[in-house]
Amino acid sequence: MLLAVCSFVALPACKSTSPAGTKVKQPFTGNKYESNSTWWRGTGQGVSIKQNIARGKADSEARSQLASQVGTNMRAVTDQYLGQTENDRARDVADKFQSLVREVMNTELADLRKIGEETYHNETTGDYTVYVAYEIKKNAMLRFMKKQARTDAKIDKLTLDTIDEILDKEIAKAEAAQEE
Repeated sequence: MLLAVCSFVALPACKSTSPAGTKVKQPFTGNKYESNSTWWRGTGQGVSIKQNIARGKADSEARSQLASQVGTNMRAVTDQYLGQTENDRARDVADKFQSLVREVMNTELADLRKIGEETYHNETTGDYTVYVAYEIKKNAMLRFMKKQARTDAKIDKLTLDTIDEILDKEIAKAEAAQEE
């Protein structure tokens, strides 16, 4: 039987040993920090001899993880849309929708909330290790995308209506999941 021993002497993780090696329990792991039908969540870790650089690395990793999830989800939505509508305009709408998603991801992640941050300092190496966790409420991000689509001069009325329809369906799904 394995015994896990945790000391609270500024160690970044609780470790237990098995034939496979040493198991490391990092902060911000488990269901509470995973994306679901209501939230997109991302975690990051950064290590540096400078605390602010370690924090910046952790922030960057967590934000990148969130942007990737949002982008992947939106690609799946547009692919589903393309499967449902087999006309010449579907590809054009999907391309504009993907362009909108990329633009939103490059400018800002709407309603981004930091749900945790932990900093550890290793006296031996002098390294700082920072762990962060962020979340974005899905329906808030989707509403932000709708707003951005309305301000995009390159999107014509018909395409805008289609984008609104796609986003409205996703918002309804996120709100229904939130009520459960």
